[in-house]
Amino acid sequence: MANAWKKEKPMRPLLLLFSATLVLIFFFFFLASRPSSNPSSPGLNPTIRTDLPIYPIPPFNCEECPQSHPVIANVVEGLRYPFIYSLADLGRLPEKPHKDIVRFLKGKPFRRPDISATIQGVLEKFKGEGRDNGLVVDVGANVGMASFAAAVMGFQVLAFEPVFENLQRICDGIYLNRVGDLVTVFEAAASDRPGNITFHKLVGRMDNSAISAAGAKLAFKNKEEVAVQVRTIPLDDVIPDSEPVLLLKIDVQGWEYHVLKGASRLLSRKASEAPYIIYEEDERLLQASNSSAKEIRKFLRGVGYNHCTQLGTDAHCTKLG
Repeated sequence: MANAWKKEKPMRPLLLLFSATLVLIFFFFFLASRPSSNPSSPGLNPTIRTDLPIYPIPPFNCEECPQSHPVIANVVEGLRYPFIYSLADLGRLPEKPHKDIVRFLKGKPFRRPDISATIQGVLEKFKGEGRDNGLVVDVGANVGMASFAAAVMGFQVLAFEPVFENLQRICDGIYLNRVGDLVTVFEAAASDRPGNITFHKLVGRMDNSAISAAGAKLAFKNKEEVAVQVRTIPLDDVIPDSEPVLLLKIDVQGWEYHVLKGASRLLSRKASEAPYIIYEEDERLLQASNSSAKEIRKFLRGVGYNHCTQLGTDAHCTKLG
């Protein structure tokens, strides 16, 4: 007689659903329990500004921005000041999802981005020295992993990002981290002259988008590329001379030299007022944009930055008073 019992189907989908539910519970608990960005909240910088200048270009309006979807957001692991960010790169669904989506379904936080830990380490040192009144400028903000690392510590942030899909994710993070009073976003590429320029987006890898078409495709040669026009503006046109700046982070896939040239006045401030600089120094990407690490270092020495240290593909530069 044929066996009347049917083999039970595996429970894997139910387990994944259960894991995702636990993550969401943890996620909302995190939002409810974390301190607000109100200046009276203990543990945060008490110098939230209400007198920020009127900028020459309007900040990006998250209230009017179409909502990104799907939204897959989570808290980051291993930071003293944790924050939430929304993934833009989802991987190749459903066959090969992004590693952080797999972690999400297992009830784990997102992996800690190196730049987030670096930013918080530098700013923690500044706070210990009593230097906590100044802007953090994030050029090539991507989805906000540097911006939010600074904002949840109580620092005011100016973020520059030309890719609309990334701006949508930044807007997600501004809401989820409750830092709308701390993060000002500009839909623009920082450069050495105002105007417009052709920008190359890689479909499915917006983090590798670049002004240089060759630079955009260096790591992902088979990705589809879309050319768009984006606004450019020098940092010196946005940041008043009277505005203190603590930290300038630049990650723009080889366009770093042009960003630095557009900030000549900012970088020429005396040592006690000049920002700490973190910029990506990848020779292949720089050459794809017709510049070089040597050219950048020469420029920085010309404005007084005589101390630079290489940490991985990032250079850290300061003025010694």
